[in-house]
Amino acid sequence: MNLWFLVGAGGGAVMLALSILGARRPTISPNEARVFHAVNGLPGWLFPLLWAPMQLGNLIVGLASGLVVALIDRNVLVAAGVVLVTVLKLVTERVVRRKMAPYLAVRQRPGTSEVGAVLRGGDVPSSGPSFPSGHVILAAGVSVVVLPVLPGAWWFVPIALTLLVMFGRMYVGAHNPLDVTAGLGTGLLLGAVVAAFVG
Repeated sequence: MNLWFLVGAGGGAVMLALSILGARRPTISPNEARVFHAVNGLPGWLFPLLWAPMQLGNLIVGLASGLVVALIDRNVLVAAGVVLVTVLKLVTERVVRRKMAPYLAVRQRPGTSEVGAVLRGGDVPSSGPSFPSGHVILAAGVSVVVLPVLPGAWWFVPIALTLLVMFGRMYVGAHNPLDVTAGLGTGLLLGAVVAAFVG
């Protein structure tokens, strides 16, 4: 297995574990709430700029984007990897939520768990479990799978887009910080394992 895949998988596993550890509390911590409000409280004019990158966490858009990269590279294995990481996203999201079941009443959407949360876009749920962020899992997982086939000068694009999805999900009031770091850890872990087999 390529060293970078090992690093990605290991880093993702550590980030997921630390996020779960931090989230297993009876309340949202004051530090996490401060980070959320710092991002969520930014000006409304940012919404149009963040809306497009956030769509990469949407199941159809994220899958289609990864498949376009595979098609351009004429790489069937990468296309298979994108499909596989999309399916695994659905499975692991449920597994992590099951492990967090005793804390899901606390890990609610910011519309319920954060006083004064601003919900933007008209489609952000105000309640319901929000740990981990499925949008971030998908964006990170697909990014890791397609990263090896991108031209050298483009390596930063999927990384930057994943970070924008994380930032955007807090900005629109869809997730708390540990929700998105758990999503990033899960996505890195899934993407690195899948990429190791299709790369």
